[in-house]
Amino acid sequence: MSLIPDNPDAEDIAVDGGEVCTPAHCFHCFDALYCALVPSAKPIAAEFPDDKYPLFVTWNTLRPGHRHPRLRGCIGNFEPLAIQDGLAEYALVSAFKDHRFRKIERSELATLECAVSLLTDFEDAKTYLDWTIGVHGIYISFPHPSLLSKADASGTPSPMSSSSFLPRITSRQKFTATYLPEVIPDQGWDKIEAVDSAVEKAGWNGPVTEELRRSIKLRRYQSRKCKVTWDEYVNWRKEHGEDVVI
Repeated sequence: MSLIPDNPDAEDIAVDGGEVCTPAHCFHCFDALYCALVPSAKPIAAEFPDDKYPLFVTWNTLRPGHRHPRLRGCIGNFEPLAIQDGLAEYALVSAFKDHRFRKIERSELATLECAVSLLTDFEDAKTYLDWTIGVHGIYISFPHPSLLSKADASGTPSPMSSSSFLPRITSRQKFTATYLPEVIPDQGWDKIEAVDSAVEKAGWNGPVTEELRRSIKLRRYQSRKCKVTWDEYVNWRKEHGEDVVI
């Protein structure tokens, strides 16, 4: 799940190559979770610059005999955060406050994988199809379809066309949702399927019409990602002279 503000006015962060997200960021998240679950543990100071990025922290469970990990929690923020405190905070938020899952417990630590995504290269798309699968994540926002009119729809650039009718329902004024770049190819969606899924994820349970799609404001972005396993974290902690007890 993404924790998304109503107005994600993320700064235009562009990256010209180089290592943006590194194992050190993931180790910092693991350390925050480990120290929260083992109060006697001593935290290790962050070993990376305290730059500002929008970020997401994802916890996965690695299962013996399974090729793909299972999602255990994922929450982030589109506001650029100082990442030393931001990663530590969202490591715990995603571990304990993702409403889709129960809280991560100490007994699960050895099964976990941590992934950090630092979001970059935010751009306003020209249309809801103006992005590339496998390169961009998408953040969509759109008004309640009952607020749309034929005139408004016809004046909006569209890569498709439709004359579908939109019902008038006024329970909510604005909808928002996001998918990180890796989610869409993992699901095997094309662009329309991804956008329509994001519309449903945002909470709209009515028909997804072309007029609705044309009303979407889409902001595309990229993600610099790194992940580490529990065993890698244990070795890192031991290299810093700190034992691990679970």
